[in-house]
Amino acid sequence: MSARIAVAVMAVLLALYLVLVTQRAVLLLTTGEPVAVVMGIALFALPAIAAWALWRELWFGVRAENVGRRLEAENALPSEELSVRPSGRVDRSEAEALFPQYRAAVEDSPEDWRAWYRLGLAYDGAGDRRRARSAVRQAIKLETVERRTSR
Repeated sequence: MSARIAVAVMAVLLALYLVLVTQRAVLLLTTGEPVAVVMGIALFALPAIAAWALWRELWFGVRAENVGRRLEAENALPSEELSVRPSGRVDRSEAEALFPQYRAAVEDSPEDWRAWYRLGLAYDGAGDRRRARSAVRQAIKLETVERRTSR
């Protein structure tokens, strides 16, 4: 729940930032000075990119959570109990020891979104966030295809 609160706070702060930057951009554009006009245009572009990036991250989070809920409803989430450090993070060595079985499951069934999601969880537990996100994206893609074709 604290992650959702943090995301909400960041979204509100970004919205405030966008309002203030847009106000400054309009002021710069109305001066008529060439340098100020270019800066005003840049101030419109940069917040647009920031808003797009925020939307993309939020949408990824929503979709990943939905896929995780579906996997949980099927009672197919990983069941291994791993040690947790005082910081709350999983013991990386234990997560890395489990990793080969999840990678093998994806290699055996590359079209199974469940295997990809579990691999993403294994990557996350091993501390490889980039690969975890990539695996979860693949799981989302495959789950979406499965859901659409089963209608």
